[in-house]
Amino acid sequence: MAEIKTAIGLMSGTSMDGIDVALVRTDGRDLVERGAALEISYDAKFRDCLKQALEDAKSVRQRDERPGRLAEVERELTLRHAEAVRSFLNKNKLQPADIDVIGFHGQTVLHRPDEALTVQLGDGALLARETGIAVVHDMRASDMVHGGQGAPLIPVYHAALAAGLPAELRSGRPVVFVNIGGISNMTFVGTDGQIVAYDSGPGNTLIDQWVEAHAGIPYDQGGMIASEGRVIADLAERYLANPFFSGAKRRSLDRNDFSPPSGAEAGLEDGARTLAYVTAAAILKSANHLPQRPGTYIICGGGRLNRIIMRDLADMATAGQASVVSAEAAGLDGDAMEAEAWGYLAVRSLEGLPLTFPGTTGVAEPVTGGVFNAATVPSQSPSD
Repeated sequence: MAEIKTAIGLMSGTSMDGIDVALVRTDGRDLVERGAALEISYDAKFRDCLKQALEDAKSVRQRDERPGRLAEVERELTLRHAEAVRSFLNKNKLQPADIDVIGFHGQTVLHRPDEALTVQLGDGALLARETGIAVVHDMRASDMVHGGQGAPLIPVYHAALAAGLPAELRSGRPVVFVNIGGISNMTFVGTDGQIVAYDSGPGNTLIDQWVEAHAGIPYDQGGMIASEGRVIADLAERYLANPFFSGAKRRSLDRNDFSPPSGAEAGLEDGARTLAYVTAAAILKSANHLPQRPGTYIICGGGRLNRIIMRDLADMATAGQASVVSAEAAGLDGDAMEAEAWGYLAVRSLEGLPLTFPGTTGVAEPVTGGVFNAATVPSQSPSD
């Protein structure tokens, strides 16, 4: 029988809004016990640093290159993650010795799957020193070395969760988990356990960029701005006509693969409404590449809180006789799921189990991954 380990997962997504921390107890296989979770927001100044890091990363040609301020930002990012772990442990009355491993995603600043190049800022060794807990990081690179897209990595966790879903959500039909983060991705879990996953299109990124540029706010909370607008059909169709949706091969996306419209193409509300529609329509259009029609879409990530996206999704899914539910309606935590997954993946990495599969990233055969950093005595201060 596989040993059950306690893991902390850390996720800083493409929306760059903060750090998600979550606890899981798992054998890295079918057993998953979800624990506490914590969200820590980035301040505006650090978000600006991350935006600059995206620009600095455009010149990267090798994964270990850190031009511009990337090295400085990587250290700061890692120290913030260490502080997030300490806050989480204190809040939940835990000690470092209670945790077997941390799964550390880091911050993706460049993802070019066609060039087998992906860069996640995050110093695993420094995090292990700061926390006194073993760390597994850099979990995408091995997949790319073996010919995969390097994303998505979470599907194997979705499959583990699917096994525990209420019977009424399975209803003898496949389930699809949809994560609407900066980029949206989906995981198909068949009734026979088959896993197929891929990025499905722009998620919150376009909406966030749009409202920040035209309203000076980081995101459209609850879809309030979009609710005042109308869909500009020609603009929406331009996005949905992108070859990404019709290509025979599914590929992973970088946040720069789609750009927001120009200010001349829409007003604030109409732009937000159109991009919300595009987010939903992109998911259903990408679902055409699934092996079977799903019975249920379970929506995770920040996009599930945008009621306009959720309404559009529900309306479109009805045509395929499918239902749309939030992660919470399925008994899950839509905010913590990605962080939970990173803890789960860290345990799989320790066990030498596959993280990615031919049906998820296009890798030729199942591949494990991750870089292990042993626990060391925590430093006395971040400056040590």
